[in-house]
Amino acid sequence: MAYELLALIIGLFLMATPFLGITLLVAFIGGIKIVMEYQRGIKFTLGRCSGVMDPGLNYVIPFIQSWRRVDTRVKTIDIPAQEVITKDNIPARIDAVVYFKVIDPKKAVLNITDYNYAISKYGQTSLRNVSGEATLDELLSNREQIANKLREIVDIATDPWGLDVVALELQDIELPADLKRIMARQAEAEREKRATIIKAEGEALAADNLSKAANMLSAAPGAMHLRTMDTLGDVASDQSNTVNFILPVETLGALEGNKNKR
Repeated sequence: MAYELLALIIGLFLMATPFLGITLLVAFIGGIKIVMEYQRGIKFTLGRCSGVMDPGLNYVIPFIQSWRRVDTRVKTIDIPAQEVITKDNIPARIDAVVYFKVIDPKKAVLNITDYNYAISKYGQTSLRNVSGEATLDELLSNREQIANKLREIVDIATDPWGLDVVALELQDIELPADLKRIMARQAEAEREKRATIIKAEGEALAADNLSKAANMLSAAPGAMHLRTMDTLGDVASDQSNTVNFILPVETLGALEGNKNKR
Protein backbone atom coordinates (compact mmCIF):
# COMPACT_ATOMS: atom_id res chain seq x y z
CA MET A 1 0.00 0.00 0.00
CA ALA A 2 2.83 2.38 0.89
CA TYR A 3 4.54 1.65 -2.41
CA GLU A 4 1.33 2.37 -4.37
CA LEU A 5 0.84 5.64 -2.50
CA LEU A 6 4.42 6.65 -3.18
CA ALA A 7 4.02 5.85 -6.88
CA LEU A 8 0.81 7.92 -7.00
CA ILE A 9 2.52 10.92 -5.41
CA ILE A 10 5.39 10.66 -7.89
CA GLY A 11 2.91 10.51 -10.78
CA LEU A 12 1.21 13.70 -9.56
CA PHE A 13 4.54 15.47 -9.26
CA LEU A 14 5.48 14.37 -12.76
CA MET A 15 2.36 16.05 -14.11
CA ALA A 16 2.81 19.18 -11.96
CA THR A 17 6.52 19.87 -12.12
CA PRO A 18 8.53 17.73 -14.56
CA PHE A 19 11.95 18.53 -12.99
CA LEU A 20 10.88 17.64 -9.46
CA GLY A 21 9.07 14.59 -10.77
CA ILE A 22 12.19 13.31 -12.52
CA THR A 23 14.18 13.84 -9.32
CA LEU A 24 11.69 11.82 -7.32
CA LEU A 25 11.65 9.11 -9.98
CA VAL A 26 15.44 8.77 -9.77
CA ALA A 27 15.21 8.60 -5.99
CA PHE A 28 12.50 5.95 -6.25
CA ILE A 29 14.60 3.83 -8.57
CA GLY A 30 17.60 4.29 -6.26
CA GLY A 31 15.64 2.65 -3.45
CA ILE A 32 15.54 -0.69 -5.29
CA LYS A 33 18.06 -3.06 -3.69
CA ILE A 34 19.10 -6.57 -4.73
CA VAL A 35 20.30 -8.99 -2.05
CA MET A 36 22.35 -11.98 -3.20
CA GLU A 37 21.58 -15.55 -2.12
CA TYR A 38 24.58 -15.66 0.24
CA GLN A 39 23.67 -12.31 1.83
CA ARG A 40 21.12 -10.80 4.14
CA GLY A 41 20.16 -7.15 4.60
CA ILE A 42 19.32 -5.34 7.83
CA LYS A 43 16.83 -2.54 7.23
CA PHE A 44 16.62 0.59 9.40
CA THR A 45 13.65 2.97 9.41
CA LEU A 46 14.47 6.36 10.91
CA GLY A 47 17.35 4.73 12.80
CA ARG A 48 15.41 1.77 14.18
CA CYS A 49 15.92 -1.80 12.99
CA SER A 50 12.79 -2.71 11.03
CA GLY A 51 13.59 -6.20 9.72
CA VAL A 52 15.82 -8.53 7.73
CA MET A 53 15.92 -8.33 3.93
CA ASP A 54 15.91 -11.78 2.30
CA PRO A 55 17.69 -12.62 -0.98
CA GLY A 56 16.09 -11.14 -4.04
CA LEU A 57 14.53 -7.78 -4.90
CA ASN A 58 13.95 -5.43 -1.97
CA TYR A 59 13.01 -1.80 -1.60
CA VAL A 60 14.38 0.84 0.77
CA ILE A 61 12.45 4.14 0.99
CA PRO A 62 14.92 6.94 0.18
CA PHE A 63 15.78 9.42 2.96
CA ILE A 64 13.68 7.42 5.42
CA GLN A 65 15.16 3.96 5.40
CA SER A 66 18.71 2.63 5.17
CA TRP A 67 20.18 -0.81 5.15
CA ARG A 68 23.36 -2.80 5.78
CA ARG A 69 24.52 -5.84 3.86
CA VAL A 70 25.73 -8.96 5.77
CA ASP A 71 27.64 -11.85 4.19
CA THR A 72 26.55 -15.24 5.58
CA ARG A 73 29.27 -17.37 3.96
CA VAL A 74 31.99 -19.11 6.01
CA LYS A 75 34.88 -16.75 6.75
CA THR A 76 38.46 -17.49 7.74
CA ILE A 77 40.32 -15.53 10.40
CA ASP A 78 43.99 -16.14 11.24
CA ILE A 79 44.94 -15.95 14.90
CA PRO A 80 48.50 -14.56 14.99
CA ALA A 81 51.21 -16.61 16.70
CA GLN A 82 50.99 -16.26 20.48
CA GLU A 83 53.80 -16.67 23.00
CA VAL A 84 52.43 -19.07 25.62
CA ILE A 85 53.85 -20.78 28.68
CA THR A 86 52.68 -24.38 29.03
CA LYS A 87 51.66 -26.02 32.27
CA ASP A 88 55.19 -27.44 32.68
CA ASN A 89 56.73 -23.95 32.17
CA ILE A 90 57.96 -24.43 28.60
CA PRO A 91 57.66 -21.44 26.21
CA ALA A 92 56.10 -22.03 22.80
CA ARG A 93 54.63 -19.99 19.94
CA ILE A 94 51.27 -21.20 18.66
CA ASP A 95 49.09 -19.87 15.85
CA ALA A 96 45.63 -20.98 14.78
CA VAL A 97 42.88 -20.37 12.23
CA VAL A 98 39.13 -19.91 12.88
CA TYR A 99 36.33 -20.77 10.45
CA PHE A 100 33.00 -19.10 11.26
CA LYS A 101 29.84 -17.76 9.67
CA VAL A 102 27.00 -15.38 10.52
CA ILE A 103 23.80 -17.22 11.51
CA ASP A 104 21.90 -14.22 12.92
CA PRO A 105 22.50 -11.11 10.77
CA LYS A 106 20.54 -8.84 13.13
CA LYS A 107 22.77 -9.70 16.11
CA ALA A 108 25.90 -9.41 13.97
CA VAL A 109 24.96 -5.81 13.11
CA LEU A 110 23.34 -4.61 16.33
CA ASN A 111 25.48 -6.31 19.02
CA ILE A 112 29.03 -5.92 17.71
CA THR A 113 30.87 -3.23 15.77
CA ASP A 114 33.38 -5.44 13.92
CA TYR A 115 32.91 -9.15 14.52
CA ASN A 116 35.96 -10.07 12.44
CA TYR A 117 38.27 -8.08 14.70
CA ALA A 118 36.44 -9.17 17.84
CA ILE A 119 36.64 -12.90 17.13
CA SER A 120 40.33 -12.59 16.27
CA LYS A 121 41.14 -10.88 19.57
CA TYR A 122 39.00 -13.25 21.60
CA GLY A 123 40.64 -16.21 19.88
CA GLN A 124 44.09 -14.90 20.85
CA THR A 125 43.13 -14.64 24.51
CA SER A 126 41.48 -18.05 24.57
CA LEU A 127 44.45 -19.63 22.80
CA ARG A 128 46.83 -18.42 25.52
CA ASN A 129 44.51 -19.58 28.31
CA VAL A 130 43.82 -23.06 26.93
CA SER A 131 47.45 -23.69 25.95
CA GLY A 132 48.62 -22.63 29.40
CA GLU A 133 46.48 -25.35 30.98
CA ALA A 134 48.21 -28.16 29.01
CA THR A 135 51.71 -29.61 29.18
CA LEU A 136 54.00 -29.61 26.16
CA ASP A 137 53.44 -33.34 25.58
CA GLU A 138 49.66 -32.77 25.62
CA LEU A 139 50.00 -29.90 23.15
CA LEU A 140 51.99 -32.04 20.73
CA SER A 141 50.01 -35.28 21.06
CA ASN A 142 46.45 -33.96 21.68
CA ARG A 143 46.27 -31.04 19.27
CA GLU A 144 42.82 -32.01 18.01
CA GLN A 145 41.32 -32.22 21.50
CA ILE A 146 42.80 -28.86 22.51
CA ALA A 147 41.54 -27.29 19.26
CA ASN A 148 38.02 -28.65 19.91
CA LYS A 149 38.06 -27.28 23.45
CA LEU A 150 39.19 -23.90 22.14
CA ARG A 151 36.48 -23.94 19.45
CA GLU A 152 33.75 -24.59 22.06
CA ILE A 153 34.97 -21.68 24.21
CA VAL A 154 35.03 -19.23 21.29
CA ASP A 155 31.70 -20.51 19.95
CA ILE A 156 29.93 -19.94 23.26
CA ALA A 157 31.42 -16.45 23.63
CA THR A 158 30.37 -15.40 20.11
CA ASP A 159 26.75 -16.60 20.34
CA PRO A 160 25.50 -13.11 21.38
CA TRP A 161 27.11 -11.78 18.20
CA GLY A 162 25.09 -14.12 15.98
CA LEU A 163 28.16 -16.13 14.92
CA ASP A 164 28.74 -19.87 14.63
CA VAL A 165 32.33 -21.14 14.90
CA VAL A 166 32.44 -24.00 12.40
CA ALA A 167 36.01 -25.15 13.11
CA LEU A 168 39.22 -24.07 14.77
CA GLU A 169 42.61 -25.59 13.96
CA LEU A 170 46.05 -25.21 15.54
CA GLN A 171 48.38 -24.55 12.61
CA ASP A 172 51.87 -24.61 14.09
CA ILE A 173 53.58 -25.10 17.44
CA GLU A 174 57.05 -23.57 17.42
CA LEU A 175 59.49 -24.57 20.17
CA PRO A 176 62.83 -22.99 21.20
CA ALA A 177 65.85 -24.23 19.23
CA ASP A 178 67.63 -25.73 22.25
CA LEU A 179 64.49 -27.66 23.21
CA LYS A 180 64.24 -29.03 19.68
CA ARG A 181 67.80 -30.36 19.95
CA ILE A 182 67.05 -31.99 23.29
CA MET A 183 63.91 -33.63 21.89
CA ALA A 184 65.87 -34.86 18.86
CA ARG A 185 68.51 -36.47 21.12
CA GLN A 186 65.78 -38.00 23.25
CA ALA A 187 64.07 -39.47 20.17
CA GLU A 188 67.40 -40.85 18.93
CA ALA A 189 68.12 -42.45 22.31
CA GLU A 190 64.64 -43.97 22.31
CA ARG A 191 65.23 -45.49 18.86
CA GLU A 192 68.60 -46.92 19.97
CA LYS A 193 66.93 -48.37 23.05
CA ARG A 194 64.27 -50.11 20.95
CA ALA A 195 66.93 -51.41 18.54
CA THR A 196 69.00 -52.85 21.42
CA ILE A 197 65.96 -54.54 22.92
CA ILE A 198 64.94 -56.05 19.58
CA LYS A 199 68.50 -57.30 18.98
CA ALA A 200 68.71 -58.84 22.47
CA GLU A 201 65.35 -60.54 21.99
CA GLY A 202 66.55 -61.95 18.65
CA GLU A 203 69.78 -63.27 20.18
CA ALA A 204 67.86 -64.86 23.05
CA LEU A 205 65.51 -66.55 20.59
CA ALA A 206 68.44 -67.76 18.46
CA ALA A 207 70.23 -69.13 21.53
CA ASP A 208 67.09 -70.95 22.60
CA ASN A 209 66.70 -72.52 19.16
CA LEU A 210 70.39 -73.50 19.07
CA SER A 211 70.06 -75.11 22.47
CA LYS A 212 67.06 -77.12 21.33
CA ALA A 213 68.90 -78.18 18.16
CA ALA A 214 71.97 -79.25 20.15
CA ASN A 215 69.84 -81.33 22.49
CA MET A 216 68.13 -83.02 19.56
CA LEU A 217 71.46 -83.80 17.82
CA SER A 218 73.09 -85.15 20.97
CA ALA A 219 70.09 -87.35 21.70
CA ALA A 220 70.26 -89.15 18.30
CA PRO A 221 73.32 -91.42 17.75
CA GLY A 222 75.37 -90.35 14.75
CA ALA A 223 73.31 -87.17 14.20
CA MET A 224 76.15 -84.86 15.16
CA HIS A 225 78.52 -86.68 12.78
CA LEU A 226 76.01 -86.37 9.92
CA ARG A 227 75.55 -82.68 10.67
CA THR A 228 79.32 -82.19 10.63
CA MET A 229 79.67 -83.95 7.29
CA ASP A 230 76.85 -81.88 5.83
CA THR A 231 78.53 -78.67 6.97
CA LEU A 232 81.88 -79.76 5.51
CA GLY A 233 80.15 -80.50 2.20
CA ASP A 234 78.69 -77.00 2.10
CA VAL A 235 82.04 -75.43 2.88
CA ALA A 236 83.97 -77.56 0.35
CA SER A 237 81.68 -76.48 -2.49
CA ASP A 238 83.35 -73.04 -2.49
CA GLN A 239 87.07 -73.23 -3.35
CA SER A 240 87.76 -69.78 -1.96
CA ASN A 241 87.05 -70.93 1.60
CA THR A 242 89.77 -72.09 3.95
CA VAL A 243 88.65 -75.03 6.08
CA ASN A 244 89.93 -75.30 9.64
CA PHE A 245 89.34 -78.56 11.50
CA ILE A 246 88.97 -78.24 15.23
CA LEU A 247 89.55 -81.50 17.06
CA PRO A 248 88.64 -82.08 20.67
CA VAL A 249 91.46 -82.37 23.21
CA GLU A 250 90.49 -85.97 23.85
CA THR A 251 91.25 -86.84 20.21
CA LEU A 252 94.74 -85.35 20.46
CA GLY A 253 95.35 -87.33 23.65
CA ALA A 254 94.27 -90.52 21.96
CA LEU A 255 96.66 -89.88 19.04
CA GLU A 256 99.54 -89.18 21.44
CA GLY A 257 98.82 -92.44 23.32
CA ASN A 258 99.02 -94.46 20.11
CA LYS A 259 102.38 -92.85 19.29
CA ASN A 260 103.85 -93.82 22.68
CA LYS A 261 102.75 -97.42 22.20
CA ARG A 262 104.72 -97.59 19.01
